[in-house]
Formats: sequence, structure tokens, C-alpha cells
Amino acid sequence: MGLLQSHGPSFTVSLGALLAGLVLWHLATLYKFNFYIDFENTPSPVQVGKSFLGHLSTQDFYIHIGVSMQRIVTGYLLAAGLGITVGVAMARSRIARAAIYPYIEVLRPIPAVAWIPLAILMWPTEESSIIYITFLGALFPVVLNTLHGVEQTPEVLVRAARSLGATRLQILWHVILPAALPSIAAGLAIGMGVSWFSLLAGEIISGQYGIGYFTWNAYSLINYPDIVVGMLIIGGLGTLSTYAVRLFMRPFLGWQRRAR
Repeated sequence: MGLLQSHGPSFTVSLGALLAGLVLWHLATLYKFNFYIDFENTPSPVQVGKSFLGHLSTQDFYIHIGVSMQRIVTGYLLAAGLGITVGVAMARSRIARAAIYPYIEVLRPIPAVAWIPLAILMWPTEESSIIYITFLGALFPVVLNTLHGVEQTPEVLVRAARSLGATRLQILWHVILPAALPSIAAGLAIGMGVSWFSLLAGEIISGQYGIGYFTWNAYSLINYPDIVVGMLIIGGLGTLSTYAVRLFMRPFLGWQRRAR
């Protein structure tokens, strides 16, 4: 009851904003609004809804979603494990930072689409190349946020633990990582969103299944309602995935809420 009272107003505003957006979308397509933004050929919410309901009864639609989710989970988990490890190593070792940071700065600005030709050449299958692109998308936000979080750990806490006889491993596990967790959690959430962007770029170019391929194929067939269906599914899956990451991290950040 208390949770409902605290989040009720914000939930009502969010729901109202979504409904207002649907109404504006419907009116724009109904009256074929064309002023800088052209809605003459844009499908209406009713058309998109009918297309979505039609796909719910087809097996291929669920295969597309399942394949994309499998790729996301594989690439993201690899990026999270390696990203946190590399970020901690760079923050705690000047040698590691000097050796790794130039690669991070050079590779990070390269968009996912630019990686696709090289990934196809490097990896033996299209599936592994798509997972690799997804992995790269999530890796850099996790690395940089972990690096920032570890660097922001108060040095007085480290010195206090050292004076009490704690080993370097104990300091890392009980002091540094808990202090860096808020930043790590932010990096994991951001990385999930970027991984979806990277995944879809890979699926559009070289995939045979996946929600990105579904959306691009609809564009190739000039099936406008399916294009919007694919976009909304991508947005919904991305939102749920990011929320799942935050939900997973919430128990580890309980100390932060109690400290407020």
C-alpha cells in the first residue's frame, strides 16, 4: 500500500503521457499531418495493433524474439564479466591502465555498423559475429563506469582497512567494490541499452533471424505496420532488459538506500 502511494502519482503521469502520445499519433495519421514531419504514409496505432495481434499467433515471431534475447544474454554477460574485471584492473594498476586505456579510447567511438564487415571476416559464423558486435556495444560503458566508480572510492576507507590488517584482496572485495557498485550498476544499465543497439545493427546486416532482421525485412517488403511493430518490440524488450539489470543490482545496493 505504501509503495502504491509513493509511486502512484508518477505512474499515473507516465500512463497519461503514453496515452497522450497514442492519441497524437492517431490524430496525425488520421488527418495525414504533413508539416516538416510527414505522417501521410505512417501506419496508425490501430493498424500496428492489428499487425501485432496477427503476429502473436505465428511461431516465427517468437523465434525472432527468442534468437535476439539469446544473443543479448550471451554478449551482455561476456561484456559484463570482462568489463568489470578490466575496469577494476585499470583503476588499481597504473601499468594496466597505460596498456589498456589507449585501446578503449580508440575502439569506443567506432559505431557497431562499422564493425560488421570485420566481424564477419574474423568469426566463423554469422551468429558469432553478431554476438561479438553485441559484446562490444556493452563492453565500453561497463569498463568506463567501473573505472570511474573504483577511482571514486574514498582513499580514507582504503587506508582504514589497511591499518586494520586487511589484505589487498579483502580491501578490494569489502571496500572498493561495494563503494564502486552504484557506478558499476549504472554502467551495466547503460551497457544493456547499447547492446540492443549493437545487436540490431548486426541483425539488420547479416542476420537471418532476430527482431532486428524482422524489422529490416518489413522495410524491404514495404510493410509499414510491421516496421513499427518491430520498433515497439525492440523498445519494450530493451526497457524490460534494463529494468531486469536494475532489479538484479538492487539487493547489492541496499546499503545505499539505508544510508540516505
